[in-house]
Amino acid sequence: MAATTVLIPAYNEEEHVASVIRVALEAGFPVLVADDGSTDATAQVAEAAGAKVVRLPHNRGKGGAVAYGLQHVETPLVMLLDADLTGLTPQHLEALLSPVRDGQADMSIGIFRGGRLRTDLAQKITPYLSGQRALRTELLREVRGLEEARYGIEMVLTQHAAKHRWRVKYVPLVGMAQVMKEEKRGFWAGVAHRFQMYREILRSWRRRRAS
Repeated sequence: MAATTVLIPAYNEEEHVASVIRVALEAGFPVLVADDGSTDATAQVAEAAGAKVVRLPHNRGKGGAVAYGLQHVETPLVMLLDADLTGLTPQHLEALLSPVRDGQADMSIGIFRGGRLRTDLAQKITPYLSGQRALRTELLREVRGLEEARYGIEMVLTQHAAKHRWRVKYVPLVGMAQVMKEEKRGFWAGVAHRFQMYREILRSWRRRRAS
């Protein structure tokens, strides 16, 4: 199990990150949280829950947080998890990791099933935007543009995988979901943040297409 690090990029997730950390530790994985310039107690909560925490001095978006956290990963395999997951179990982590660990895939992508209607539907429409992934650390380090990707990181990973013909396996994560941005930030602030996220995803897609 120690051959895999769980890397969690987190920005202002003091209410949710501890539960994700506890499950990963229960499953036997070391946990590294990349605190993306949070203004709340995310770092302190994560440390108290048992994670190693590295802190970015300024918010760089999800891609920047992953790139920074990756500098501190020392295991041959890495799992990327969002900080706001609900319904996560050790069995989900084993299911996500096993295709990569067993040599059946270069990257696995977890897809919510039977958790919440909205998150299930979103991932049914765009499964390639899921943030739950497992892959070899060396492969992740080869991906260009993580630092600038912000919320387009999943698009960057997906396009890189297609270009380099990675073997990708989609893994159903039954009963899992995540907290919606509108729930965390309030409706209008959440909607605004969601549109910002979609703009960054589209920007990443265009940049990769042009390269």
